[in-house]
Amino acid sequence: MEYYPFKRITEKSLKNIGLILFDIDGVIRSVENSYRLSLRKTVYKFSGWEPSYIDIDNAKNEGIWNNDWDLSLELIKRHIKSKKLNLQIPNRKDIVKSFEGFYFGESNNKDSLEWSGFINNEELLVDKEFFNILDKKRIIWGFVSGAEFESAIFVLEKRLKLTAPPLIAMGDAPDKPDPQGFILLSKKLLGDKLGQSNIPIAYVGDTIADVKTVINARKQIPTQKFISIGVAPPHLHLKSRLKDRNSYESNLRKAGADLILDSVNDLKKICTDLFERYQSLK
Repeated sequence: MEYYPFKRITEKSLKNIGLILFDIDGVIRSVENSYRLSLRKTVYKFSGWEPSYIDIDNAKNEGIWNNDWDLSLELIKRHIKSKKLNLQIPNRKDIVKSFEGFYFGESNNKDSLEWSGFINNEELLVDKEFFNILDKKRIIWGFVSGAEFESAIFVLEKRLKLTAPPLIAMGDAPDKPDPQGFILLSKKLLGDKLGQSNIPIAYVGDTIADVKTVINARKQIPTQKFISIGVAPPHLHLKSRLKDRNSYESNLRKAGADLILDSVNDLKKICTDLFERYQSLK
């Protein structure tokens, strides 16, 4: 299901200076104790091995594992093969069922009132005022995420109290780094014709797949100004993980990120200058 608040966009379209689309996991909410924990427990269930957060980061840095169900299955396969274990590789359906059980809880009901799983561990990394500030700065915003629709809309509407946030979620478009979802939402919010005459478009993400999404969008629409903004996931912001964070951010830069943020909240201070600078580029 796609969310597009056309009225809000149309009314402000002549004044806007830029568009920022956000990934959700690791950018809007912390998921090390929800999605990533569900991944770890799912891998352990089928292989007897629980990957560390570093193992997951290293896999994410390959730039192709945006879907945590697929990454769970891949890590299981790699472990069974490397250890030469006499274990049967599960099918994807079993992976999804296990993962959902850990993340949402054992109830099959998508009603958030019945969720008892790790989704309840998630911490917000921004608040509603963050988006109010973007509005005041004449910046359009929306979300392109690989999260399930129910999970994404839960954090955006029920926790952040946003009204009909523009959203592309799992199943609305191919997985990143395919740029189709990113381009689709950009067109919905700015008009079907992207290009040199349109305002700059930024995407904020925490993985190499997010960076590659912007790079792939540039290949499809080379005249449009696209900006890749990276931020290290929250678990790397501990003082004890500074070395790991520096390495992670270095990988984002090498992949093509134009800007690395210390915190997504830094956008409140720098977004106007950022878009004006990119708008002036020929």
